[in-house]
Amino acid sequence: MGKGASVIPVAKATAAVAGAPALAQDHARPSRLADYQVLCKIRVTGLIVITAWAGFYLACMRSGISSFQWGLVEALAGIGLISAGAAAMNEVLERKIDALMKRTSQRPLAAGRISLPHGLSVGMACFIVGAFILAYFTNPLTVILTLLTAFTYVAVYTPLKRVTPLATFLGAFPGAMPPLLGWTAARGVIELPAIALFAILFVWQFPHFMAIAWLYREDYGRVGIRMLPVLQPDGWSTAMEALIYAVLMIPVSIVPFYLHLAGRLYLASAVVLGLVYLGYTIRFWGITRASTAAESRSYARGLLKASVIYLPLLLTVMMLNATGRS
Repeated sequence: MGKGASVIPVAKATAAVAGAPALAQDHARPSRLADYQVLCKIRVTGLIVITAWAGFYLACMRSGISSFQWGLVEALAGIGLISAGAAAMNEVLERKIDALMKRTSQRPLAAGRISLPHGLSVGMACFIVGAFILAYFTNPLTVILTLLTAFTYVAVYTPLKRVTPLATFLGAFPGAMPPLLGWTAARGVIELPAIALFAILFVWQFPHFMAIAWLYREDYGRVGIRMLPVLQPDGWSTAMEALIYAVLMIPVSIVPFYLHLAGRLYLASAVVLGLVYLGYTIRFWGITRASTAAESRSYARGLLKASVIYLPLLLTVMMLNATGRS
């Protein structure tokens, strides 16, 4: 105790002379829990769980059974854990790249707060536990599709980002799977309404992705990630791709009404929300003529915010106005 106490004043004095950077870093150092949240991309995992819940809920409505049951908890736990494992493995594979980019340099693996074996162990543990939960409590189809989704994200999308801008298109497939996984967890089969939910998430991702890619194009370019804004920096191709999918979003989003998955309130809401999303995507065209970097980023941030508000609102209205008709 005496030896430790004698070190503290010396450390404080040294920090004071040096402007206290070391002491400030200690105070600013994230907790282990915070590091695990970043490692498992808790916000993305949370969105995956929410969209899987929407698929489960709508499938239960179609079956005429209660959507609030233990099967829901177990399905979402398994899907969420496998998603967290995929996120951890993504950060394991990209730790060196992450260390070179401003927005990711403080991730726990990139910053060295979590070792490579530690990160691998967390990722594999999430995979194994999640797969066990799904295998025990759901059905083989859901297990296979969830593991295939994670594999595609980690082993296909992640390495291809440094090879071709088509990685964004391929990455949209695992990104669109959660509501379909929720549906199969409840009903055990892939059906047309589940494919419609998949299509909504698939199309939604492109304006969302393009906004992110434009915001961080300098970071991506620095480490050789071949996003569209890196390869074609004038912004025309980026804005065009976002616009095409935003236009497509309107007809795709109203398909659940015609499949009797949701009612007229949903139909009206989907059209209105789709037009608002399209409006922000048209505004995103401003990146092609912006006079300053700040102005250009404001257009991208606007579209990004609109995209993360649009999807939860659309799914919420769909669930509230679900018809349960076959």
